[in-house]
Amino acid sequence: MATSKKEIEKRMLVKKTINAMNKQIQKLEEQKKVYIEAGRQARAQGLTAQYNLALAGLRMTIAQQRRVYEMKLNFEITSQMKDMSVMTSEFLEGMSTLSKDMLKLTRERDFLRVQKQFTDAMAGVEMQTEQMESFMEETEAAFSTNAFGSATENAELEKLMDNEAASDDMTEAMIDRELEELKKKMSI
Repeated sequence: MATSKKEIEKRMLVKKTINAMNKQIQKLEEQKKVYIEAGRQARAQGLTAQYNLALAGLRMTIAQQRRVYEMKLNFEITSQMKDMSVMTSEFLEGMSTLSKDMLKLTRERDFLRVQKQFTDAMAGVEMQTEQMESFMEETEAAFSTNAFGSATENAELEKLMDNEAASDDMTEAMIDRELEELKKKMSI
């Protein structure tokens, strides 16, 4: 089946959206470095209020970065599921056409059983779609994170202020843990 102009435009929009999310992730990575440096300078000069402000900015930036990673993952999964749904739909449409042709040829009662199986398969696709919507709602709930953080997170952020190299590792570890949790939720 030839790809229509609309389908090409939709695919371009998907790529554009993923690229925009990647750019946002990079922008937030740069912003983290700015807050880390500002926090170091404030601490070195004994400016407690400015240090706390840099720490709050860093915490907020990391939370935003997590959200962007989550949105990107959800977007990519949804896009893949859409592609799979289109393929499934085309398959079922083709099978339905073949089934109708076969029915004309055979006129046997067993074919009614096959048609019922196709109907059941379509119901399964609808159920899968509902399960995906439920997954997306649960993922949205995960987006609402507490900006103030736990004591453990605060300790990790303090370490980030002490060592920029550690900041990349700690932040990556935090993002990796979050992505692993999302993958575990998806496989349930």
